[in-house]
Amino acid sequence: MKSKGRGWTFPVLLFFVWGFQLGRSLQTERISGSAGDVLEDDPVGRLKVFVYELPSKYNKKILQKDPRCLAHMFAAEIFMHRFLLSSPVRTLNPEEADWFYTPVYTTCDLTPNGLPLPFKSPRMMRSAIQLISSNWPYWNRTEGADHFFVVPHDFGACFHYQEERAIERGILPLLQRATLVQTFGQRNHVCLKEGSITIPPYAPPQKMQAHLIPPDTPRSIFVYFRGLFYDVGNDPEGGYYARGARASVWENFKDNPLFDHSTEHPTTYYEDMQRAVFCLCPLGWAPWSPRLVEGVIFGCIPVIIADDIVLPFADAIPWEEIGVFVAEKDVPKLDTILTSTPPEVILRKQRLLANPSMKQAMLFPQPAQPGDAFHQVLNGLARKLPRDKSVYLKPGQKVLNWTGGPVGDLKPW
Repeated sequence: MKSKGRGWTFPVLLFFVWGFQLGRSLQTERISGSAGDVLEDDPVGRLKVFVYELPSKYNKKILQKDPRCLAHMFAAEIFMHRFLLSSPVRTLNPEEADWFYTPVYTTCDLTPNGLPLPFKSPRMMRSAIQLISSNWPYWNRTEGADHFFVVPHDFGACFHYQEERAIERGILPLLQRATLVQTFGQRNHVCLKEGSITIPPYAPPQKMQAHLIPPDTPRSIFVYFRGLFYDVGNDPEGGYYARGARASVWENFKDNPLFDHSTEHPTTYYEDMQRAVFCLCPLGWAPWSPRLVEGVIFGCIPVIIADDIVLPFADAIPWEEIGVFVAEKDVPKLDTILTSTPPEVILRKQRLLANPSMKQAMLFPQPAQPGDAFHQVLNGLARKLPRDKSVYLKPGQKVLNWTGGPVGDLKPW
C-alpha cells in the first residue's frame, strides 16, 4: 500500500500490525525540569486578588440573555469570574490586593449560529474601565498596570475575528498597561502584548468526561481531523482562511488512507480522537483552537500547524515534547513527517500526555481543582510579583491615550 508514490516506513508498518496498541494503557511520565515544578505550583498564599463589583449589565445580565455563552470556546471569561468569587486568593480589602480583576463578558454577544460578535466589545470594555477609574482609586494609581482582564476573542483585545481588521485596530488603547489573559498567542503580533498570559480555550470538562472510552482501546487511526478546510462564506476566493494550510491538507491527503479527515462532525468525535495517534491542530482564522485541549485530554498527539503560535501555559507545559510542530509551508510533506516519527518518540509523547497534571492544566472545571487552568492563570500572575515600583504614576499623571482607537469605539455603551 502506497500513497503518492511513497513507500511506507517502519513506524507505519508497526501501526498496521499492532493497531498501535503500544500507545494504550501507558504508564505516565512526569514532566522533567522546571516545567514540571511550575505545573504543580500552588498559587494560594502567593497573591491576593480584588474583584470589582460591576453592575450586572457587564456580565450576569448578558449571560441571562444568552446562556449559550457558557458552552462555547470563549467561556473562560465567565468561569474565571465565578472561580475568583469563591477563590481563597480573593480579598475583599482592595488595599491589600496584588491584582485587580474587572469581570466583563465581552464574548457573550452571539450570532444565531452561536459565534461571538466583537463589535460592541471595545465600547463595553471602555465603559467598564471608565466606571472603575471613577468609582475606585486603584486604576488611576497605575492606569491598569496592576489589573488583569480576560479577553478570549479570536485576536484578544484587538476585538475582531479577521486578522487584517484586528491588526488595523490593535489592542484597545486603555488596555495597553494591563495584563491580558487571552487565548490568542502569536509571536511578533500586534494583538499579543508582552506579559500576556496565554490560556487554553474553554472545552467542557464534563462533556469530555462522559465520552471517555476504555484506556486499552487500540489507537487504530493514524491521523485524525474534523473541521473546515475552506470557509467559502467568509473567504470565497480561498487562500486567506487558515493561510491556506487547511486547504493544503485536503488537497494533498484527501485520498491518503492514513488520514481520517472530513468536514463532518460525528457524534463519536471525542471517541475517535481517543482512537487516533495524531490529531491535526491547524490554524483557522486564528492560530488557536479547542483541538489543542482535546488532543491533550484524549492522549492524541497534537500536530500543531500554526507558524509562530504561542501556546497555553508554555512555561508549564512542554509542548515541544508532547506535540509535533509542522510549518505551514511543509503541510504537503505532512505524511512523510508523521510516518518518519520513531515509535519510541511517539511512546514518550503518549506517556507525557497521560500525565494527569498535564490534562488538568488544560481545563476549567466546575468546581475548580488543584492544578487546573484557573490555578495556572493565578500562577502566571503570582510570578509577576513583586512588581517594579515604576508602574505607579505620580498624582494626576496620565500615560494612556483615552481618546485613541477607532471613532466608533468612543461612542457610549
